[in-house]
Amino acid sequence: MVILLGILLFLHACRKQQAPARVTQEPLVYDLPHIREKGELTVLTLYSSTSYFIYRGEPMGFQYEPAQQFAASLGIKLTVEVAANVTELVDKLLAGEGDLIAYNLPVTREWKDTLLYCGEEVITQQVIVQSTARKGKPLQDITQLVGKDVYVKPGKHEDRMINLDQELGGGIRIHAVPNDSVTLEDLIAQVARGEIEFTVCDNDVARLNKTYYPGLDINLTVSFDQRSSWAVRKECTELAEAVNSWHEANVTSPAYTASTKRYFEISKSILHTPILSISDGRISHFDELFRKYSGELGWDWRLLASLAYTESNFDPNAVSWAGARGLMQLMPGTARAMGVPAGKEQDPEENVKAAVKYLVLTARSLSTIPDEKERLKFILAAYNAGLGHIYDAMALAEKYGKNKYVWQDNVETYILLKSNEEYFNDPVCKNGYFRGRETYNFVREVTSRFETYRSKIEG
Repeated sequence: MVILLGILLFLHACRKQQAPARVTQEPLVYDLPHIREKGELTVLTLYSSTSYFIYRGEPMGFQYEPAQQFAASLGIKLTVEVAANVTELVDKLLAGEGDLIAYNLPVTREWKDTLLYCGEEVITQQVIVQSTARKGKPLQDITQLVGKDVYVKPGKHEDRMINLDQELGGGIRIHAVPNDSVTLEDLIAQVARGEIEFTVCDNDVARLNKTYYPGLDINLTVSFDQRSSWAVRKECTELAEAVNSWHEANVTSPAYTASTKRYFEISKSILHTPILSISDGRISHFDELFRKYSGELGWDWRLLASLAYTESNFDPNAVSWAGARGLMQLMPGTARAMGVPAGKEQDPEENVKAAVKYLVLTARSLSTIPDEKERLKFILAAYNAGLGHIYDAMALAEKYGKNKYVWQDNVETYILLKSNEEYFNDPVCKNGYFRGRETYNFVREVTSRFETYRSKIEG
């Protein structure tokens, strides 16, 4: 028995000596070389008016465009993944669901331990939004807010105003507006119209909204500076270096400068002035084109004329901030898809013909709307916003117990709410943020002007 036990111990020792040493494998670092090999850069961002959104079926946004330019510089494809909030944005990056955060991510001590910030460092602040048309000069010092009414949305802007009020010893009349049907952009519009005197928002949002409402004053800062930039995972040093090098070389490039101007400088408001007097029996120089092509839609030609006027003021050379061109303001992708020859995007007949073709396709996509008059409003809304946002608004209307086949006071309510993150992040929404005020007004303007044309111009 003792001998047998000795033999077993000897064999066990031999096997232990022959066993290969266990090799500890280092985790794979998925950096720039792997991204180049894959041929695809996945960026993570958030839906917002300044970062990323879909406009008339085309992706846009001040964070999206530089990301697209950076990917093009690497000769690879860009893919966009959208998170619901900043925390999820970071979680997705660390989980490997994206390569680069293309969003102004706040620089914090916590995230500096796990992330590598890169690209342009942006300084953001909260600012008072006020009108230059209000009685008295615009406020120039935060102490002047004492005794004033400031309307804010709950969250960081309300928190900041409460803290500021305490710092000043009280006296600021802070009105939190928790109503979900009132968005931050609604508050800014109310300031522009003189309905309220003051609201608060981040300076980049303020700059963008000033392109819609040039009479805004956004110079009074009410918060400390917050540094922010893009970010990658800590181990992705080559990708971070590439982003830094690209930004340094391209921050003054024509493409980057054009993006800055598109969102923060070019006016987005259209001043409508009549070109011809309808008392002369004509609406525009292009009446014959509207007569020629409106039949393909089954529309009164005066409705097509009203649409054109609302889009371009009958200017065939008009180019919008987003790049839409011509009488009917076709986006470049839409013009190509509708067969407009290269270089003919602003040719009046080609532009109208393509717009009618697009309207016919849009009408087919909305054929489930039973009432013809209602369907027309949806077609107009989709022409202005893109079908995706209209489908989202219909889905929201249905979810909240409204008739998704009726526009006024039903679906139009939810196209307005698509600038509110509670709504555009709803699971029933597939197309994210949208500035719905433009579409809301557009439908009303086109239909109202059509009634004016119809009452004064013979069919």
